[in-house]
Amino acid sequence: MLLAGFQATVFGLISIALLALAVFTFVDAAFRREDAFRAADKQNKQFWLIILGIAVLVNLVVQMFLLQIIGLIATIIYIVDARPALKQVMGNGRDRRPRGGSSSDGPYGPFNGR
Repeated sequence: MLLAGFQATVFGLISIALLALAVFTFVDAAFRREDAFRAADKQNKQFWLIILGIAVLVNLVVQMFLLQIIGLIATIIYIVDARPALKQVMGNGRDRRPRGGSSSDGPYGPFNGR
């Protein structure tokens, strides 16, 4: 009886984590530009929104562990394959420094060694 309660708690936490990951990837795909998907040569935006939306719905409504794992695979593929390619095409907006320069350049300018 105690083991059954523990399993329910563990599977409940795993389900919440899978739902959070699916929602994150869906929202991330929704905020990306359509032309970035084409430029990165990664399906199209509607494809990813449908696949990731189904993953969110499965985690919310159906909650069958096998279907949740299939949704997890889709979210992992988006995170490790499509998202980095989209970020490269769009630019992530964080690094404003121009590329190039000397190997002795530090974060605040050239390092003179004095």
